Amino acid sequence: MLYKSMLKSKLAEKADVSDRTFSRWLRQHRAQLQQMGVAPNARLLPPHAVKYVCEEYGIILDENQQR
Repeated sequence: MLYKSMLKSKLAEKADVSDRTFSRWLRQHRAQLQQMGVAPNARLLPPHAVKYVCEEYGIILDENQQR
């Protein structure tokens, strides 16, 4: 399964949580995301970070979003 880059706000929407809650979720994984090259203030997550976040929090993307 392939993932595309995605805005944090869109991922929050898919997770059905507010942007603020989603930011708190990501704060718990700051070290892992920084190792992946994601800056804390980045708005756009690269595909590998999208995959990591989706797997960590059980976020299911539409088939169209994954390809």
